[in-house]
Amino acid sequence: MEKLAKVVPYKDTPLNKKMQVKIMFNKIASTYDLLNHVFSLGIDKHWRKKMIHFIRPFAHGEILDLATGTGDLIFYLSKLNPEKIVGIDISEKMLQIGREKIEKKLPQLKGKVELKVDDSEAMSFGDQSFDVVTCAFGIRNSENLGRWVEEVHRVLRPGGIFAILEFSHIKNPLISKAFNFYFNKILPFVGKIITGDRAYYYLPESVKNFPSGEKFTKFVEMYGFKTLKIKPLNFGIATIYIFQKNK
Repeated sequence: MEKLAKVVPYKDTPLNKKMQVKIMFNKIASTYDLLNHVFSLGIDKHWRKKMIHFIRPFAHGEILDLATGTGDLIFYLSKLNPEKIVGIDISEKMLQIGREKIEKKLPQLKGKVELKVDDSEAMSFGDQSFDVVTCAFGIRNSENLGRWVEEVHRVLRPGGIFAILEFSHIKNPLISKAFNFYFNKILPFVGKIITGDRAYYYLPESVKNFPSGEKFTKFVEMYGFKTLKIKPLNFGIATIYIFQKNK
């Protein structure tokens, strides 16, 4: 289960999953924010706020946001008033949009927020560099899930928090059938028309392939974490996971 390279954005190239994900997000960067909010009917904003609510008791010091994209989660993390927020991503175009957003909307955070190109599976930070690590809708794009979690464990300080917001598997069969029709048919079709890319066909495929719920928490616990909270959202469309690094 560690290597999740089976589902990739493009099936007609020998490039590995990591490079394909990078290319995909560089292609759709200009429409990413708009489509996310439209396709989710704005619910994704509520999910991010809920995530921040759960990590608030632990938020202090320095926070690292993985697969930060255009920095959406950073706007919510900033309300926790940490010492510093670092966001990393492999897509430079996504980061550039994020930098522009933060400079325009959060000028007061100048010097406290840094967005940089880095690989979540091989981070450039030293051991025990952060108090909290977050990731919203990015970990399922990993090529090697085990390596990703290992790296988070390495850069977290003892007792540090690893908070994840990710799509999950709906258990109610009626709701699942209705949602999957939208998620697998309508969303990808419209996304392809707007972006010219198959990114929104890859999205449901990647969600279906990724472990969720207790299966996911048991996997993360193998790497030196304990589970503090599992919170399904909106019938399990997404789930918030709060882990703590063992001291």
